[in-house]
Amino acid sequence: MSVAIVGAGPGDPGLVTVRALELVRNCEILVYDRLVTSGLVSKALGAARISRDGLTQEEVNDLLVHHGRRGRKVVRLKGGDPFIFGRGFEEVEALAAAGIEYEVVPGVSTFTAVPALAGIPLTTRGVAAQLTILTGTSGDGTDLDYDQLAATPGTLVIFMGLKRLEHLADNLILAGRHVDEPAAVISKLSLPDSQTRVGTLGTIAAVARGLESPSLVVVGDVVASSAHLRAAVEQAARAA
Repeated sequence: MSVAIVGAGPGDPGLVTVRALELVRNCEILVYDRLVTSGLVSKALGAARISRDGLTQEEVNDLLVHHGRRGRKVVRLKGGDPFIFGRGFEEVEALAAAGIEYEVVPGVSTFTAVPALAGIPLTTRGVAAQLTILTGTSGDGTDLDYDQLAATPGTLVIFMGLKRLEHLADNLILAGRHVDEPAAVISKLSLPDSQTRVGTLGTIAAVARGLESPSLVVVGDVVASSAHLRAAVEQAARAA
């Protein structure tokens, strides 16, 4: 292995895979995202640590290729899973085009870990048997297809939607999703300053005001059906 594209999980260093931790501890070059916690970055003892902040995607690709060509042990550490809204495949394409060996290490994805930690099942028998994952903005910068999303049954999980939450909720309602459909915003979960706020599609933008990114939005009846489980999770957290 020359370059490893590694998922760092949802934030808590204890939720990374064994393989991810092994690679971080033994790398020579660590290129990490802003959302990766310092506790995990600090495991790269003796490595040159390079923050991705301020670099374009093309510059990150060039950095990986540069060090990979020199045979260095490089870890590109990305929040969540590198192939779920993480642009990890773009980095793999750059490495493959340059003829550089690479390894992909999946991470515990934010879209499964964060709701689970908040006590919200994304699917549950008799409530939701379908799951749709999206970002708050389309990849090409255009707005979302709200008619399609409103007609899609089951749970919606929205990445990077906090800043546009009022716009997203209003347009989902206008397209046909019910104003009283349960919704939740989960901020920084698995980290010490995490928060979960629950409302309806009609109220969630106001309820979530003041929360910080990274946040995940969950829309669907699973939010209401899990109220007793969320209460137990919150009680356990207060007792800890």
